[in-house]
Amino acid sequence: MPDTQQSLEGRVALVAGATRGAGRGIAVELGARGATVYVSGRSTRGKRSEYDRPETIEETAELVTAAGGRGVAVVADHLVPSEVEALVARIDAEQGRLDLLVNDIWGGEMLFEWDSTVWEHDLDKGLRLMRLAVETHAVTSHFALPLLLREPGGLVVEMTDGTADYNATRYRVSFFYDLAKSSVLRMAFALGHELGPRGATAVALTPGWLRSEIMLDAYGVKEENWRDALGAAPHFAISETPAFVGRAVAALAGDPEVSRWNGQSLSSGQLAQVYGFTDVDGSRPDAWRYVVEVQDPGRPADTTGYR
Repeated sequence: MPDTQQSLEGRVALVAGATRGAGRGIAVELGARGATVYVSGRSTRGKRSEYDRPETIEETAELVTAAGGRGVAVVADHLVPSEVEALVARIDAEQGRLDLLVNDIWGGEMLFEWDSTVWEHDLDKGLRLMRLAVETHAVTSHFALPLLLREPGGLVVEMTDGTADYNATRYRVSFFYDLAKSSVLRMAFALGHELGPRGATAVALTPGWLRSEIMLDAYGVKEENWRDALGAAPHFAISETPAFVGRAVAALAGDPEVSRWNGQSLSSGQLAQVYGFTDVDGSRPDAWRYVVEVQDPGRPADTTGYR
């Protein structure tokens, strides 16, 4: 089994969209292995994004440094090309390299409407969601990939919701949400074709049911008492912390044979079985297998054999 604790000291990462959730978890876990991690986003201590939440990129950077790496917070709206270009130019000037790009920009949490048809869904919100979830990734890749390709062995991780196999046959939430998440899966496939011959790797990665700050707030719980939410949502028992998918990215970044995954769709639970890492409680939740075999068929919640 590969060494999932391999040092990433000397490696430089950009986690685009690292303010909270999976992005923050990924940044911190990369820091725990010694990486220098640039964390970008719109929410700062001086100004909040439309999310109007307390998490900030400065806080994420401090968590990266506290974990053992070096966190650098950079304010950037990834829909503004000039800001992304400046972000990448700064990384080039300060580091002269980029080993890992994590495209985790999302921003659509308050924009999608459950089970709303394309003609019923608020059009402005739907189109805004598409721009935040898809256009941002394209803009970031456009500017960041020339720097990443300067040295062989670079890795791009496109963060999404759902595996390619799962999403291919299932309607996800609504027209705009479904299209956004499927588009990001296809981005990783396309980038794999463009990067592979040039010595780099691209993958799509999905967490399982993520215990993000927003999700915990939605259930009125904190990480310490998250199981109190099981009464309202029994299948929440399969959920995972942001650190779990963070460890998945760190394992990929430390794998000298990461190119074997090029262009593929991966999940945190799947990679835990390959690389041997665990969530913070020592478990290995395999959410997407659980969803297919237990949740979707309407079986009673039971994580036995799934974490």
